[in-house]
Amino acid sequence: MERIYLDHAATTPLDKKVLDKMMPYFTENFGNADSPHAIGRRAVNAVDDARDRVAERLGVKANELYFTSGGTEADNWAIVGGAYAQKAKGKDHVILSSIEHHAALYAAEKLEKEGFSVTYLPVNDGGMVEVNALQNVMTERTGLVAVMAANNETGVLQPIENLAKIAHEKGALFFTDAVQAAPYIPLCIKQWGVDMLSFSSHKFYGPKGCGMLYVKSGVKIERFIGGGEQERGLRGGTTNVPTVVGFSEAFCKNLDTMDESNEKIERLSKLFLEGISTLKGVTVNGGEKKLPAILNLRVEGVNNVDLLYKLDLKGVCIAVGSACASASVKPSHVLLAMGLTEKETRESVRISFGKDNTEEEIRFAAAAFVETVENLRQFS
Repeated sequence: MERIYLDHAATTPLDKKVLDKMMPYFTENFGNADSPHAIGRRAVNAVDDARDRVAERLGVKANELYFTSGGTEADNWAIVGGAYAQKAKGKDHVILSSIEHHAALYAAEKLEKEGFSVTYLPVNDGGMVEVNALQNVMTERTGLVAVMAANNETGVLQPIENLAKIAHEKGALFFTDAVQAAPYIPLCIKQWGVDMLSFSSHKFYGPKGCGMLYVKSGVKIERFIGGGEQERGLRGGTTNVPTVVGFSEAFCKNLDTMDESNEKIERLSKLFLEGISTLKGVTVNGGEKKLPAILNLRVEGVNNVDLLYKLDLKGVCIAVGSACASASVKPSHVLLAMGLTEKETRESVRISFGKDNTEEEIRFAAAAFVETVENLRQFS
């Protein structure tokens, strides 16, 4: 069966040209980037080149960028490492939005167990953090504020620049998880004024297992993984050279094709909504200011897990929320924070489009969606 993949917010397929760039570093250029001999130097040169390319495109210094195993590690490192460093200054209060990725929420829970004070920012019914909400909870003890750039379940964009200014007024660091944002919007690090930012290559057609953390020059952050002296002594572990090369290639290629891809994805999203317009009781969760690729839909009277599996049998792949929480029976913490009831969260699914989807696929998927919903409602 030909599969129609509409879960690009979970992961994207590896671009074949990116894979071609990676392959030599699995085989003939297999060296350890920390080895001083010729084969090791080939590897470290590739890593340095990859870091330089990404830094140039971001408009930051190469030594402000650290490779990680992915977005989860980068989130944990930024929040835990940043909080530890700030505690040394007497700042033991951390603020996160209530809709952060589970990686960030886990890091906050860890800090709470270690005696930090943690505040969770509410969002409005459109899924956005309001600036005055942050102002109301900032204190002189606040050391770190973390708000994601775009939510991974709804695609809603956050007012990062304004939130970062408020954090800085009280001497706090500001971190943003840009993992979901990076494929679709430029990461305006300098304009946003963030101190730390994370992103991951498998969201923009690069390899899984490689992420990046930006740490602004002068910002102190504790090391998160001990071991060797990799990543300028702050992140131990043998560098995964092939994925680093793939990260850089995928990131640069994504930037070059971003406008064209976004235009196509917006057309596909509108086509899907048109295709299901005959269904009653379907609403979009989240405000209008969001990423083009993500549709979070509430389908009244239909259990989201039933809908997912019935569509899967028809060859259409969608999601019921974050891929990292797909095995959980708990309702979406993101939708609950937006004011939906538990029942309404269990009626909600996430559909996320990619640059390689076709109009034919979207028409088929929309027709399958309508047929499946009607059948489930009939027998519910």
